Amino acid sequence: MGNVTGSVAAKFAFFPPDPPTYDVCREDDGRLVFSGVSADRNMEVHLLETKAGNKIVATFWKHPFARFTLLYSHGNAADLGQMHELFIELRAHLRVNIMSYDYSGYGASTGKPSEFNTYHDIEAVYNCLRSVYGIKEEDMILYGQSVGSGPTLHLASRLQRLRGVVLHSAILSGIRVLYPVKMTFWFDIFKNIDKIRLVSSTVLVIHGTNDDIVDWSHGKRLWELSKEKYDPLWVKGGGHCNLETYPEYIKHLRKFVNAMEKLSLKQTPKQLTSIPSITEEKHNKCLRLRKK
Repeated sequence: MGNVTGSVAAKFAFFPPDPPTYDVCREDDGRLVFSGVSADRNMEVHLLETKAGNKIVATFWKHPFARFTLLYSHGNAADLGQMHELFIELRAHLRVNIMSYDYSGYGASTGKPSEFNTYHDIEAVYNCLRSVYGIKEEDMILYGQSVGSGPTLHLASRLQRLRGVVLHSAILSGIRVLYPVKMTFWFDIFKNIDKIRLVSSTVLVIHGTNDDIVDWSHGKRLWELSKEKYDPLWVKGGGHCNLETYPEYIKHLRKFVNAMEKLSLKQTPKQLTSIPSITEEKHNKCLRLRKK
């Protein structure tokens, strides 16, 4: 078992871009801004302190007519500077606010990345949305990409009135990315296979059928275990880090957001389940494993 534990720690690690793709500076008026990334007047930068004592960078991308706010957790090989263009696209096409953040040890965030630090990180961001922007739980959609599905399901399993959850190229658990185990070991990380059962919100799963990093079976199983399922998007020929380039990606997300707008929280989300979608093949760094 010790060898397995060491393998998980060695292979399923965090890979923050080095050097970071941006820095944070303070303007004369006190506002925090990004340097190294093109400015966006509708992006607000925050430095948030977590329960672990780290200070993490979070960005809020405001849409003037937003109905919901998307809390986005990215993969383990990117920082906020690399997500800039995707957030602009999501904000425009989905008509939502975007709140994202860098994990401890990523970008300009302090500390070291770890599973439990990502949990403290997303909790700090959620608290910011509530206290600074007054955004209600029922007006939030949590979005987890790859390893970002870990903190996403950590938070989603603790909140009962979220509008929805999106799992994009998500993992069942850390060990299951490396080995096809049938049980959950105590030393496993990001135990999504257990937490998904506790999520009461509507869950959309997006996964590529040719994902050679996190097999499509991870997304399929997470969808099967979801209590409240939404029509999944199985991207035919899609890999792990290129699903945003497929035309059905935005179309299906927009469809999901529109469905959530019509959904009363007293209504059963099961009524929204339909036949899984598959799109034909027509890239942001989301997961990396350490090579031997």
